[in-house]
Amino acid sequence: MTDTIFAPATAAGRAAVAVVRLSGPNTAEAVRAIAGRLPTARRASLRALKDAVGRRIDEGLVLWFPAPGSYTGEDSAEFHIHGGPAVVGALVAALSAQGLRLAEPGEFTRRAFEHGKLDLAQAEGVADLIDAETEAQRAQALAQLGGRLSGVQARWRDGLIRASAMLEAAVDFPDEEVPADVAGRARPILEILADELEAAAADVDRGEQVREGFRIALLGAPNAGKSTLLNALAGRAAAIVSAIPGTTRDIIEVPMVLGGYKVIVADTAGLRRTDDEIEAEGVRRAEAWAETAGLRVWLVDGYGDAEPEVPAVLKRGDIVLLTKRDLGEGLEGLPGEPFTAKSPNDVAWLERSLTETVVEALAGGEPPAATRLRHKELLTEAAERLRHALAEDNALELAAEDVRLAARALDRITGRIDPEQVLGRIFATFCIGK
Repeated sequence: MTDTIFAPATAAGRAAVAVVRLSGPNTAEAVRAIAGRLPTARRASLRALKDAVGRRIDEGLVLWFPAPGSYTGEDSAEFHIHGGPAVVGALVAALSAQGLRLAEPGEFTRRAFEHGKLDLAQAEGVADLIDAETEAQRAQALAQLGGRLSGVQARWRDGLIRASAMLEAAVDFPDEEVPADVAGRARPILEILADELEAAAADVDRGEQVREGFRIALLGAPNAGKSTLLNALAGRAAAIVSAIPGTTRDIIEVPMVLGGYKVIVADTAGLRRTDDEIEAEGVRRAEAWAETAGLRVWLVDGYGDAEPEVPAVLKRGDIVLLTKRDLGEGLEGLPGEPFTAKSPNDVAWLERSLTETVVEALAGGEPPAATRLRHKELLTEAAERLRHALAEDNALELAAEDVRLAARALDRITGRIDPEQVLGRIFATFCIGK
């Protein structure tokens, strides 16, 4: 990392203030060239900023963060300037003329990781905090940035080291003066750790739903009122409403917030058997989306004259609505709640019901420690290794190796060991300037 990088840290466009960040070995030289001299460390100084030929760029604040007391652990600086595109463009051109390179997405945070300022789980918390749209997402991301997962992982790792030491002692010093049951003492430690790892892996789904949004699928036959309901919940014309069957052929997703949690409500293609190749693909996608949703709302045309076919993807706890009851009486004896999307009271009731379901599914005493599929895979791998070790009663060498591999999986959560391509994939999801 010999390059000195820079990037605007604020969004592009017209704004009152823009921030441009620098990091790397030539940061001090670049600041002197543009601002005249280095300011006192970690104190904002008002300076006239000039390009290489002395033309005035702007007057702004300059902050200097000498290594290692910076976000990245390198010499770093920030220019706080007026936020007009022309001003930002002139400063960017001046920095490029000094030989600095525009940062890649996530490169500042990657340098912080590589200098030991953050571990990988905390770096992921930074990305989640930037992307947070709801209070629940903010709280979860802040907990991860604060080291919640890292702290739990460190405790698990310490337990594995203790258990590994007991197993290794039994393997390497069988004739020495060590307790006869030293290997047996590792068993309760491994059992507790395996239980905790499995519980944490199971809780990842909740963390993923907080991050990505709780998915609610609207299902039903053509013209059951799915698009009308979606528009009523969204408060806008998000989907085309038509009396022509099969109008909706693809998934129409609308994000919203219920109970402080991000929710994605999807209008789907009408479920029916069809010879139309495009509509059949829409039905297949609708069923696939609904299968992975946290909740399904099945709309039954309560004014219709045909017995509805229950969708195969419907699950216990899903909501059934008898729609179009404002048009008059239809089939009798159908299960579900009479409903019309034209009634504000009915829509308000449904919103309350959806909110209760979402809160019940996602709320907990505290945010989950692990929140990503990557975490779940590694926790599951570690737990499986420990279960295998516990089954190796008469092969302590194999049990010790399984414990070592479990610790290795946990180390990959925080980035103690991780392939280069994994790091590249993670940091590529960051915005430029972070």
